[in-house]
Amino acid sequence: MLILNKTEMNPASFILNGIPGLESMHMWISFPFCSMYVVAMVGNCGLLYLIHFEDSLHKPMYYFLAMLSLTDLVMCSSTIPKALCIFWFHLKEIGFEECLIQMFFIHTFTGMESGVLMLMALDRYVAICYPLRYSTILTNPIIAKAGLATFLRGVLLIIPFTFLTKRLPYCRGNIIHHTYCDHMSVAKLSCGNIKANAVYGLMVALLIGGFDILCITISYTMILRAVVSLSSADARQKAFSTCTAHICAIVFSYSPAFFSFFSHRFGGYTIPPSCHIIVANIYLLLPPTMNPIVYGVKTKQIRDNVIRILSGSKNTKSHSI
Repeated sequence: MLILNKTEMNPASFILNGIPGLESMHMWISFPFCSMYVVAMVGNCGLLYLIHFEDSLHKPMYYFLAMLSLTDLVMCSSTIPKALCIFWFHLKEIGFEECLIQMFFIHTFTGMESGVLMLMALDRYVAICYPLRYSTILTNPIIAKAGLATFLRGVLLIIPFTFLTKRLPYCRGNIIHHTYCDHMSVAKLSCGNIKANAVYGLMVALLIGGFDILCITISYTMILRAVVSLSSADARQKAFSTCTAHICAIVFSYSPAFFSFFSHRFGGYTIPPSCHIIVANIYLLLPPTMNPIVYGVKTKQIRDNVIRILSGSKNTKSHSI
């Protein structure tokens, strides 16, 4: 009897309802989502191709950028295809286990995104403050260990989410007013005590986001001090220009996150749910879309390699004709 009750409390599937209040506009909303997803896939795959095949890009800065691109690819691919299925084909059902897996991937790789941005800030700190020791400090083994540690941090901290969510009894229906399985959106369907989920979620946000933002702030404080102390204006501009792409990546990543965090806690009744969900999707889609564009425009080595490849392909085409 206990087994039967437990089975009934865990639904076989959930219904992802998309963006509440904007169901009639799902088709129109899908176009920018799809366009951004295509740009994200092409841009990040292009960056990975360049970094892999171009020897001039085999440097610590670009290895960290490759980590960011891989993270972005997994992050947006965990959510956008399912969202497009909801918008286009009304395929709203998602299995209970599949929902937990999606939740695990989303939260793991959003945490890894933050961690990689932190590692990139440390990379810029070493490059500007210790330029002569840059290649000896950031060796390939150190970079690999830093990337692995960032990944394992996300995995180990997010795994408890799945167990905390799975243990809950669900008796408030199975409709999730979202485009993907967010941790608290799923937990709120439970009729059990979700205090542990809320507390642990806040703790993980502080351990990952708070720690990474602190490290980024300290790194850029030290960078600013080093740049200001340079005697030449050209040297100051050149040193700080190496950070502009990374600063843009930080803004694209953390701005939607901060808006979502503070609006849920201080504007929950004044901001419509549809706005929360759109921002939550932008949080997962905007960084993967914009990061390749920003780094392609702001980073001379990447820009030159792209131009060289494109001009080379044109030359090859003209010779074949």
